[in-house]
Amino acid sequence: MVPGVLSPSHFHVGIVVPDLEPALEHLTSVLGARWAPTTETDVPVAEPDGTRRLVPLRFAYSCDAPYLEVIEEAPGSVWVCNPHSNLHHIGLWADGLEGERSRLVGGDCPVEIAGFVDETSNPAMYTYHADPLGIRIELVDAVLRPMIEATLT
Repeated sequence: MVPGVLSPSHFHVGIVVPDLEPALEHLTSVLGARWAPTTETDVPVAEPDGTRRLVPLRFAYSCDAPYLEVIEEAPGSVWVCNPHSNLHHIGLWADGLEGERSRLVGGDCPVEIAGFVDETSNPAMYTYHADPLGIRIELVDAVLRPMIEATLT
């Protein structure tokens, strides 16, 4: 990699906020950010202990790079505000989610949660990794890239 240049797989920075709409308005006023439509969906979560559940989330992506993903906190999940920083994660595109997941796990970044397609599937769509520096790393399966980027216009 070139010093001072993010990896070409860099996708976004996630920020968790208590209330989505006021945060988007504030970021528009201070950064001039434009926003794709707000997404409201149940996100499938597979936890390391095998628990699988759906977490209702509301979030929006900025329309211009560097992309921001602003997420309304969801109590009882990993998407909560904390007393230190609400920088929640750095998202990377993963060509070959399983291989990249294994690489991060081998680099002392265990899986915190993962997406899944159905009750029998292996991690799919995304994985969140707990980094020893306290920053989560989200791997987003690159097969989702065209669909996600289409919503950012």
